Amino acid sequence: MIKYVAAFLLSGVFLNAQEDVKVGDVLEIGNPEARTYKHIEVPRANFIIKRGGIADYKTLKGEEVVVTAIKEKKDGTQEIKIKRTNGHRFFGSHPVIAANYKEALASGELRVQ
Repeated sequence: MIKYVAAFLLSGVFLNAQEDVKVGDVLEIGNPEARTYKHIEVPRANFIIKRGGIADYKTLKGEEVVVTAIKEKKDGTQEIKIKRTNGHRFFGSHPVIAANYKEALASGELRVQ
């Protein structure tokens, strides 16, 4: 009986470890469920245009990104900052954007590589 309890507890630890994110992890941006991304904080079109960029949200799909920072919020969610792996800016204007990691992963907006 003790072996089964230990195996159950260890399997829970390993499943939880797969959901953790570290700085330097490579992710891929997937499709949004709706027209816009809900859990990835993409800037509004007017801010992109003001900074000289092109507001084409379709260019995000399939883009490889790397985690640059992780912040634990008061409500228990993890906010991550991501940048493109090729060094270019998002929309030609923003070097880094933020995302709610768990929610974006669950909805398919972010995928683990």
